[in-house]
Amino acid sequence: MVYRVIHETAVVIIIIIIIILSLQDDLLSDCAKSDSVFLLSYLSDWPTKFGGIPDVLPTKQPFWDRPGVLEDRALFEASLKSTQVWASFLAASSQHTSDWLFALPIASCGLRLDYEAVRVAVGLRLGLDLCVPHQCQCGSPVDARTYE
Repeated sequence: MVYRVIHETAVVIIIIIIIILSLQDDLLSDCAKSDSVFLLSYLSDWPTKFGGIPDVLPTKQPFWDRPGVLEDRALFEASLKSTQVWASFLAASSQHTSDWLFALPIASCGLRLDYEAVRVAVGLRLGLDLCVPHQCQCGSPVDARTYE
C-alpha cells in the first residue's frame, strides 16, 4: 500500500516536471533570438567596455550584470576621499556584514540587544553621526562619529 502511494506520487511529480519544462521552453523560446533594440544596443557597446562577446550568449543574468557592477564599484571607490569613509564602505560591503540582523532576540540566551546598542550598531553601519561633537572629560575632543 505504501509502495503504491509512493509510486503514484512519483509519477505525478514526473508529469508535473514534464509539463513545467515544456511550458518553460515555450516561454523562453523567443528569448535566445531576441532582436530588441535594447539588446542590440547593449551588445554593440559590450566589446568596448568589457571585451569580446562569447559565441554562445550566456543565459545566466550574473554574467551580464557582473562587469557593470564591477565598473560601478570602481567608480564609487575612486570617489571615496577620507579613510573613515573608505573603512565604512569596506565594512558595509564585506561578506556577512549584516548577519546580526537575522539573530533572534531571545533574552534568556543573551541575544537581545538594548535600544542603545541597536542605535549605535545601525549608526555605525550607515556611517551616521552618533553624538554631538564635544570635549571628553579626559580633555581629548570627541567627534560626531565616535561612541564612548
